[in-house]
Amino acid sequence: MSEKLKRLDEYRWEVPIGYRPGMRVPGIIYANESLMAHILKDRSIEQVANAATLPGIVKASLAMPDMHFGYGLPIGGVVATRMGDGVITPGGVGFDINCGVRLMKTNLDRAYIKDKVRPLVEGLYSTIPTGVGAKGPLKLSQSDFDHMLVKGARWAVEQGYGSRQDIDHIEAGGAIEGADPDKVSQKAYERGRGQLGTLGSGNHFAEIQYVERIYDAGAAEAIGLHEGQVTLMIHTGSRGFGHQVCTDYLKVMEAAVRKYGFDLPDRQLACAPIGSKEGQDYLGAMRAAANFGFTNRQMIMHWSRETFMRVLGISPRELGMELIYDVAHNIVKFEEHTVDGKKTTLAVHRKGATRAFPPGHPETPAVYKDIGQPVLIPGDMGTHSYILAGTEKGMEETFGSTCHGAGRVMSRAAAVKACRGRAIERELEDVGIIARYTGRDALKEEVPEAYKDIDQVVDVVHNAGIAKRVARLKPVGVIKG
Repeated sequence: MSEKLKRLDEYRWEVPIGYRPGMRVPGIIYANESLMAHILKDRSIEQVANAATLPGIVKASLAMPDMHFGYGLPIGGVVATRMGDGVITPGGVGFDINCGVRLMKTNLDRAYIKDKVRPLVEGLYSTIPTGVGAKGPLKLSQSDFDHMLVKGARWAVEQGYGSRQDIDHIEAGGAIEGADPDKVSQKAYERGRGQLGTLGSGNHFAEIQYVERIYDAGAAEAIGLHEGQVTLMIHTGSRGFGHQVCTDYLKVMEAAVRKYGFDLPDRQLACAPIGSKEGQDYLGAMRAAANFGFTNRQMIMHWSRETFMRVLGISPRELGMELIYDVAHNIVKFEEHTVDGKKTTLAVHRKGATRAFPPGHPETPAVYKDIGQPVLIPGDMGTHSYILAGTEKGMEETFGSTCHGAGRVMSRAAAVKACRGRAIERELEDVGIIARYTGRDALKEEVPEAYKDIDQVVDVVHNAGIAKRVARLKPVGVIKG
């Protein structure tokens, strides 16, 4: 059905109303020709059209250039629904609730750690639990766990894991209001209780990088970046806890679809009215899982700081590891946006998409008010990552959203098959990257050829104006599950 797509300009494609029956709004896909060729190979465009049928959806069903087929909404999808007649759909958030990224800067230069990357990687690997089902060192009581779910990263800081300054550099201050531990199942508690402070598996990682290139000197200065500077990026989410919350509420939402008489083209978009008991219960549990994700990254960051100081034998002041920002990729939040010339509160679902608020926005930290919210785009293993900044055009066109990474073009199974006979760890070392991993196929699953070209993805969002390039980061060491 690619012939039904309408090219709007060099970086935008329209999925017109009528692409499939029942669409209430068009779909808009951000991509160049090369990326669109990848997109056409799976059924993600069909998912964009399906999402356009959701009750209460406004403006358009959106997809970023890293989009690919997912559960319900494509990964890279963004939809916003009205408060009055709109719905909440777990398929618009995903299983790994608040999978996200945080980036720290340091006082160190690349030359300082040149001969110390391997011990740093070994130190991180021995300190941060990685892999499927990995367990952390904390054993929390039910009461403490509930407090963490409500307070998020603030709870971690109160326990000594980081500083108050960290909180000011986390989306939503590290805790989404309205988290309700009572809406979380016992099975989710059981899966999550021992996983706080763990990295997990798949594409999750902790990566030592350095600033390879500055694109916007003014924005980089505001962030505190210079070429050659060492950074650390953490990518992980709410682990088994969030996965179970999503699993639990998909069943609830399937019953809600029948109860409220919704006619949906895909049962994976099962939903409930925002104001309904089912919708509110999911929001309470989803927010708790999101706060778990913020806390998880906060604790990993704290242990990373300690590891750097121990391995390098330096003080906190000498290290200067400070949080630049932390953003969520899989989440639904109530936000104020302008629709048809009127400001209105919407439920903005971002699934594999990053919030990118503009300069001066109330939720953009004061230190970044003149440049826009920092946007963190991790590359696939072995390639660049990017720092972008939010723009006013993005706020107008995409509800202040942009891409979240490179986006897969091969399944994990296909990537492993394609890498048969290859020594990926050695290949990475040959290009200057030291890797430590837990799963047998962890590196093969995440080889660069399994992903789209991150440079092209970032070019699209930059040239389309929905985010602007600030800096490019190059990896030198990584730990994975």
